[in-house]
Amino acid sequence: MGITRRFVFPALRLVVWGVIAVSLAVIAFRSAPEPPPDPATPSAQLVEPQVAVATGDIVNTVTVTGQIVADPATTQKVTQRGTVTAVHAKPGDVVAAGAALLEVTLTEPQEPFTKTDPETGEVTVTERRPKVTRETVPATTAGTVATFTALVDQEVAVGDDFATISPGTLSATGSLLADQQFRLLQIPTEATVTVTGGPAPFTCTGLRMGAAATASGEAEDPAADPASAGGSASVTCAVPGDVTVFAGLAAQLEITAGAAEGALVLPVTAVLGRVEQGKVWVLGEEGEPEERPVTLGLTDGAQVQIVEGLAEGDEVLEFVPGQDVAPVEGGATGEVFVG
Repeated sequence: MGITRRFVFPALRLVVWGVIAVSLAVIAFRSAPEPPPDPATPSAQLVEPQVAVATGDIVNTVTVTGQIVADPATTQKVTQRGTVTAVHAKPGDVVAAGAALLEVTLTEPQEPFTKTDPETGEVTVTERRPKVTRETVPATTAGTVATFTALVDQEVAVGDDFATISPGTLSATGSLLADQQFRLLQIPTEATVTVTGGPAPFTCTGLRMGAAATASGEAEDPAADPASAGGSASVTCAVPGDVTVFAGLAAQLEITAGAAEGALVLPVTAVLGRVEQGKVWVLGEEGEPEERPVTLGLTDGAQVQIVEGLAEGDEVLEFVPGQDVAPVEGGATGEVFVG
C-alpha cells in the first residue's frame, strides 16, 4: 500500500495532467478564428429572373364600368324663313319620322308689271300679287315631342330651333382609360351588358367609341378635362327595345375585341410596349441584358401575344430593365444566391 501511494498515484496524476495539456493544445489550435472575409469578394450574386415564351390562349376582353342613359333628344330646326301659319304638334305627342310639325309661310312682294304703248308712249303699271311660299317642316326622327316653342304668327329664320323629339330609347355607356383605348383599336360592333339588379346579361349593338350621352341626355363636353370624367373617351351601344332597364342604373360593358388559340405569349411585365411594336431583353453571352424588338398582337392585361421576334422556349428578362415593379417578398426583385 505504501508503494502504491508513493509511486503509482503520482504517476497516474502525471499521466492525467499530460492528457489534459495535450487536449487543451489541440482545442486551442483547432478553434482559432478564421480570418475575416475580404470585403472586395462578393458573397452573394443578384440574378435577374427570366421567363420563357410559352404558348397559350389569349382573349382580349375589356370590362368598362358605366351606366344606362336615355338617348338624347333630337333638335328640330326651321328650314324656311317666314311666318308660322300653323303648328301640327305639341309636347307629349308621339310622332313618326316625316310627320308634319310646323307650317311656315313666306310672303314676298313682286315688282309691278310695266307696259308702254308704242304709239302714245303711255305707261301702264299693273300691280302683281305677292309671291307666297308655304313649307311644312317635318320631324327628322320618330319619338315623343319633348318641347315645342313655335307659335302661330311668329317670325322665324332658317336654322331656328323650335322643338325637340326624344326617341324614347336607352343606351349603355362607360368611360375608357388610356390602356383600354389601345386594347380597342379594332372595336367590335357589340358588347355584353350586365345591369346591377336588372335582367340577365344581354347583348347591345351599334357599339361605337367617342363622345357618349350622359345621364342628363346631353353629349359630353369635348373640351372637358378627360381626367375629371375618369377617361378620355367613351363607348356607347344601344339597349334592345325588349330589355327592361331604366336610365341611371349602373352597368358593366364587356367588350371582346379578339381572341387567339395557341399563341406565343409573355407576361406584360417582360415587354416594353403594349400595341403593335414592343421590346424585350435577353441575357447576352457576357450576362448583360440585350434589347430585342418584337411584334405584338393581343393582350388581356396580364399577358401579351408575341407575333414576331421570338420563338417558343426563348427566355427573356421577366421585368423590363429600369421599370418600377412591385417588390417580391423580402424587399427585392429577383433571386439571390448566396455563395
